[in-house]
Amino acid sequence: MDASEFRKRGKEVIDAIADYYEGLDQTPPLSTVDPGYLYKMMPREAPEDPESFDAIQTDIRTKIMPGMTHWQSGNFFAWFPCSSSYPGILGDLYSSMFNIVGFNWVCSPAATELETIVMDWLGKLIGLDKRFVAIKEDGTEGKGGGVIQGTASEAHIVVMIAAREMALERIKARGASDADAKALQSKLVAYFSDQTHSSGQKAANVIGCITRTVETGSDLRLTKPALQAAIAEDKAAGLIPFFVCGTYGTTNTTAIDDLPGIADVAEAEQIWNHVDAAYAGAALTCPEFRPLAAGSERADSFNFNAHKWMMTNFDCSALWVADSTHLINALSIHREYFPPTEGSTTFVKNYRDWQLPLGRRFRALKLWFVMRTYGASGIRAHIREHVRQAKWLEQQLLVDGRFDIVAPVVFGLVVFRIKPHIIAQNGDYSADRVNEANADLVAQINGDGRVFLVGTELKGTKVVRAAIGSSFGAQSNVELLLSVVQQCASKVIAGTE
Repeated sequence: MDASEFRKRGKEVIDAIADYYEGLDQTPPLSTVDPGYLYKMMPREAPEDPESFDAIQTDIRTKIMPGMTHWQSGNFFAWFPCSSSYPGILGDLYSSMFNIVGFNWVCSPAATELETIVMDWLGKLIGLDKRFVAIKEDGTEGKGGGVIQGTASEAHIVVMIAAREMALERIKARGASDADAKALQSKLVAYFSDQTHSSGQKAANVIGCITRTVETGSDLRLTKPALQAAIAEDKAAGLIPFFVCGTYGTTNTTAIDDLPGIADVAEAEQIWNHVDAAYAGAALTCPEFRPLAAGSERADSFNFNAHKWMMTNFDCSALWVADSTHLINALSIHREYFPPTEGSTTFVKNYRDWQLPLGRRFRALKLWFVMRTYGASGIRAHIREHVRQAKWLEQQLLVDGRFDIVAPVVFGLVVFRIKPHIIAQNGDYSADRVNEANADLVAQINGDGRVFLVGTELKGTKVVRAAIGSSFGAQSNVELLLSVVQQCASKVIAGTE
């Protein structure tokens, strides 16, 4: 394909993308193909001779499209949104054009410096403490700073490695040898609640530490007393606490942990305090949500996914550290083929030392495009509209009278179930029967095909989750969701009578 053909085909692809987004609401959001469907349709070997772009485009429509679950649909209410936008797509196009491997400043100075700048922009936009800013107001370098990771799971691994480095340095500062300190790694304990995202456990598996799951109460929040009790028990057993994760907006219910209390414990015990705000962190662009994050200003690290609720295409997970020393010490490796940079190092961030891989894409471009195209006001309006839609759905379910709202609706997530007494048959509305009915409700909704959501379980109770946040969704999509939920609930209830 030469430049002339690329121009022609590129315009066709842009048109196809625009057509796709404009027609998404007319397409069922959930793919219904059977496992192995694509294998049956594909040749067993790569083509020996070149094939036409027309043939490839035809296969996109006839073979790939049927196997896609449409995350950008306004009728997609599952998990949390994986947001997109036209500016984000265009930023990614430029990133693909440059196609750099940006492991240090010399690789492409603009890539490094733009990431530092936009991460400072974003940190200020969500009201992060100045400790997390890379470039101070006087233009000098701060201890902290932000870096774009691929996902919150990667961010979790990176900060746990930094936390381990910090813990081992403190052990050695008390007189232990390098060998003795390393031998104590097997006693390091990381703390999570029973509502913490699975990425916490995965990170612990990767670095090889002990995990302690702290049980939450009826409000599903990790609290200071519960954390203190767990740490005291582990210390008495000769273990070494080194890391705790507090969550601003859990996956199951968007509960917010006791961040001030967690910070108190972390400071007293000298352990790393990470705040995972993967979904709800985007809401901090709106000042009214910032009081709910009180305590995060005392954290050692903070992460949220701009690709979840801030119109920035996947992958773009924003991670900040208040002091990058332990992170860089843990992940920095020098080789002769990594040339040093001459002159001032204020803007020279070797981001290879802030992440797991060596190479990295120019992800800052799409975030820059989104922030400039929509502005702070446009991003806030985007968030507030989804919160309004979620509150509207909550009220309509309450007015219906057949549903319990299981958790407070704070952001864009509505968690609900059919009321136990509605499911009663001959007075029997046992927990098992209620759970079965609500699991059936999820199956009925998704089987209907017009919308897609998922269920979850809260301390043995099955519930339904509806996550509102599609960049291309509107009030009409939420109204459709309500209609489908009500119709399917009527079927479920009728089947229990």
